[in-house]
Amino acid sequence: MNTIDEIAKEIVDAAFKIHSKLGPGLLESAYEACLAHELTKRGFVVERQKPQPVHYDGIEIEVGYRLDILVNDSVIIELKAVEQLAPIHQAQLMTYLRLSEKTLGLLINFNVPLIKHGIRRIANQFNES
Repeated sequence: MNTIDEIAKEIVDAAFKIHSKLGPGLLESAYEACLAHELTKRGFVVERQKPQPVHYDGIEIEVGYRLDILVNDSVIIELKAVEQLAPIHQAQLMTYLRLSEKTLGLLINFNVPLIKHGIRRIANQFNES
């Protein structure tokens, strides 16, 4: 069984592989498909565009939130292909972590010359476990 840190390491390695072959400039959806494929090849359970409801006042509300990729039901990957990550991108991932009660997320922006500058690891600060 893979630990969350081992899963994260494999995700980062897969992102490096994809970026080295494709480079920046593609649509986010292309990177998502490639990353899902690469992680599936490595034996992970990968869910793309997984619905993330909001739980409020004892009810579940479907409002259209979707996790780009969820790996092994434990690590959320939020993908971007933008000129520069903005604070709202990190806030979005932090919200997804809180809503899903997951502990780790990776924010990956493929539209950078060096992929190491496009990866941010974000831990769920709101998890009370």
